[in-house]
Amino acid sequence: MVLGILIYVAIIVLMIASMWKVFTKADKPGWACIIPIYNIIIELEIVGKPLWWIILMFIPGVNIVIAIWILNLLSISFGKGVGFTLGLLFLPFIFFPILGFGEAKYEGPAGLKKI
Repeated sequence: MVLGILIYVAIIVLMIASMWKVFTKADKPGWACIIPIYNIIIELEIVGKPLWWIILMFIPGVNIVIAIWILNLLSISFGKGVGFTLGLLFLPFIFFPILGFGEAKYEGPAGLKKI
C-alpha cells in the first residue's frame, strides 16, 4: 500500500512539473498550473481561444469535448499532430513530460492559425 501511495505521489509531482514546464515554454507563469480554474484560463491563452470558453468547461458533456479540443490545440501549438493529442489524452503521464521536457518548441497559439 505504501508503494502504491509513493507511485501515486510521484506521478502527481511529475505531472505538475511537466505542466509547469509546458506553461513556461509558452511564456506563461509556471505556478499557474497548480491553481484550479486559473490553469484552464492560462491554457486557453496558450492555445489562443477566448476566455468565455471557460464557461463551456462547466457544462456536463460539453466539457469533455472542449477538453479534448484544447489538448489538440495544445499539441498543434507545440508543433505536434493528432497522434500526440491521443497520447496526451490516454497517456498524459508519458506525453506531458515529453512535451514539457522534450525538444518541442512553442509555435504560438494554434487557435489563431489556419489549420
